[in-house]
Amino acid sequence: MTARIIRIFDTTLRDGEQTPGVTLNTAEKLEIAQALARLKVDIIEAGFPISSPGDFAAVSEIAAKVRGPVIAGLARANSKDIDAAVQALKKAERPRVHIFIATSDLHLQYKLKMSRGEVLKATEEAVRYARRFVDDVEFSAEDASRSDRYYLCQIFTAAIAAGATTINIPDTVGYTTPDEFGALIRYIREQVPNIGQAIVSVHCHNDLGMAVANSLAAVQNGAGQIECAINGLGERAGNASLEEIAMALATRAEYYHAAAALDTRHIYRTSRLVSVLSGVVVQPNKAVVGDNAFAHESGIHQHGVLNNPLTYEIMRPESIGLNRNALILGKLSGRHAFEERLKSLGYELDGERINELFTKFKELADRKKMVFDRDIEALVTEKASVTPEWYRLVYHHVVSGNQTTATATVRVETERGFTEQAACGDGPVDAAFKAIEKAVGFPVCLKDYQIKAVTAGEDALGEATVWLEQDGKVVSGRGLSTDIIEASARACMNAINKLIATCGHPAAEKAVGGE
Repeated sequence: MTARIIRIFDTTLRDGEQTPGVTLNTAEKLEIAQALARLKVDIIEAGFPISSPGDFAAVSEIAAKVRGPVIAGLARANSKDIDAAVQALKKAERPRVHIFIATSDLHLQYKLKMSRGEVLKATEEAVRYARRFVDDVEFSAEDASRSDRYYLCQIFTAAIAAGATTINIPDTVGYTTPDEFGALIRYIREQVPNIGQAIVSVHCHNDLGMAVANSLAAVQNGAGQIECAINGLGERAGNASLEEIAMALATRAEYYHAAAALDTRHIYRTSRLVSVLSGVVVQPNKAVVGDNAFAHESGIHQHGVLNNPLTYEIMRPESIGLNRNALILGKLSGRHAFEERLKSLGYELDGERINELFTKFKELADRKKMVFDRDIEALVTEKASVTPEWYRLVYHHVVSGNQTTATATVRVETERGFTEQAACGDGPVDAAFKAIEKAVGFPVCLKDYQIKAVTAGEDALGEATVWLEQDGKVVSGRGLSTDIIEASARACMNAINKLIATCGHPAAEKAVGGE
């Protein structure tokens, strides 16, 4: 039996950015969109253009610069939203307007304050209006899994008749179960008379931990598109994880008789990039992309894998772009060897970027005996987390001990010159953060802080992540170093620069020479 091709609709940049604490700027969204294009997702939902000038700019930038996938913009079922989406998508090679409106009685009564008839009319008018500008229109019935089935069929019939090319059945609040959801998909396919004119899509949330299972149940019952996000990012407990769906279809192709046309070798790198830019750390035991996904602690398991990997591994790490042979280079390694290793890891970079990374590699190699693949991957993704630098950490010095108060001194550069400040704190990291806060000249609220080793060993590269809050917005910053205090200070400074860029703090004007 020939496998059906399942379209992968990635919503990392739209629903994924709604993850609490995640804020991405236009450059970061473009970086992720380009990675998704290399992964060969079918559709990239680039954002919700009407929601903010930043979202509109990001959708426009992605539409203009990313080729291959369909680029979608979200819109509510009204002409103003649709106009914004059409305008943002005007340079897209393959634009799609994605219209949504709630259909459950609960949402109609308490959110929309509309009758079923009014929602039906709004759906028809919105889809018909969008089709005046684009050939590809998707319609989503928000909270479909809690909507009346008969009414859903009416809505979808009307949407398709008005010109919808894809109809989406969301489990918006992660309420349903695989058997139940599969039966709903089957019912809609049987009861909507013009269903053959549209692709059936599903969008499942993970509130009960069943988003991937529900999505796969939908595939078994005829769905042709799955909406998902890298690392399962999204509202509340998140969306269905793209990497889990992709590898479930690839690993169990004989069961699902369906496949996604993805280049799965880019899964790990894309996951890593999204984790760095979003500040959401992937849990070690996360399926497919977690640090422990291909680790074997038990001696029995290790023995089996050495004899035949299939004994305890149902997927090859290479299939997601993760190389088994992690140990590669040292301080005597030359530029050619470094460039070849980058290529083997799947990075296609220009000469200037390679030279920049090689310099950083040499600096790291002077501090470490051995440089691993994950060290190199960390260097590559570190660039992605850089924002315009209103403040730059030039120097830090920390004195700490169990019989003395921790003290830190930092020297910070701005376009107005240098400033040096010192502070005491409850430990070296706290002291460094307080000294940085004094140097930048405005208070910051530390929401969370995390440090972890990128690789094993006493000289491991440390990765620090810092979350700061200002005016209700939370941003993350990241720093790398073999010295965890330096990594933490870099992460704090990176977060401060992001905070200024995101919130437009008055300190930004002072930092660039304004009054």
